[in-house]
Amino acid sequence: MRIQNSEFRIQNLSRVAGRPPARSFEDLIVWQKAHQFVLSVYRFTEHFPSKELYGLTSQLRRAAVSIPANIAEGFKKRGKLDKARFLNIAQGSLEECRYYLILSRDLNYGDDSALLSLSEEVSKLLEAYARSILNSEF
Repeated sequence: MRIQNSEFRIQNLSRVAGRPPARSFEDLIVWQKAHQFVLSVYRFTEHFPSKELYGLTSQLRRAAVSIPANIAEGFKKRGKLDKARFLNIAQGSLEECRYYLILSRDLNYGDDSALLSLSEEVSKLLEAYARSILNSEF
């Protein structure tokens, strides 16, 4: 009964904001924005030099994919600390991406301003989602 009550409370966090409860990770705005970030990273790195295929291109893509993947994995975890741990891993991957974007800019591989802006939006959403989970009463 406690587990069902926990899931009910988490789902109702979105209802407070006027949204229906999330039934899957795909319903989460934070996951949707993180997924957009990954798609943008893939488009951005398409034009990197071929010598970076196994270097910066691979590292940036791997870190970017880790963000929505950890949000998705954390969605089904039952305890709020376990959920928050996966969100924290996603936050770490996002910070890793920020560094790679700075590096790519310094190497003149392209204009990363749109990606940095999107990363900031994802960061704020991740922080808010993690805070709402940790402050929930289950």
